[in-house]
Amino acid sequence: MFAPNLAAEVTPIERWLELEAGVSPFYTRRSTEWDTDLLFKKPWTISRKGEFMLGVGPEWVHLSQNGKVANSISGELAGDFMFWPNGKHRFGWFLEPAYDYSFAGGHQQSMGMSGGLLVGIP
Repeated sequence: MFAPNLAAEVTPIERWLELEAGVSPFYTRRSTEWDTDLLFKKPWTISRKGEFMLGVGPEWVHLSQNGKVANSISGELAGDFMFWPNGKHRFGWFLEPAYDYSFAGGHQQSMGMSGGLLVGIP
């Protein structure tokens, strides 16, 4: 399934901690799901043009399916590979594999991959 994803990051502790808040809506014929997460990420600089971050944090899932609405809390683990073609951190792209574990009944688990453009804001 393909869905849009919008996230923003801030760096409260340089080289040690980045916070990322994001939201992803998923739409199918009979359901709508909104995932909202807050990840605490540890960054590593691989080179002038590449970075990797490992993050963990909570996720709130709002699901509307067949006329029923459910909310649940999940945990998320994500790796974030960022590539900056010119090394200036203005424009780049990312790949972010993630694993989610729901704390709701049934303990649903999922894996996903996000990818897209990065825009650095000074």
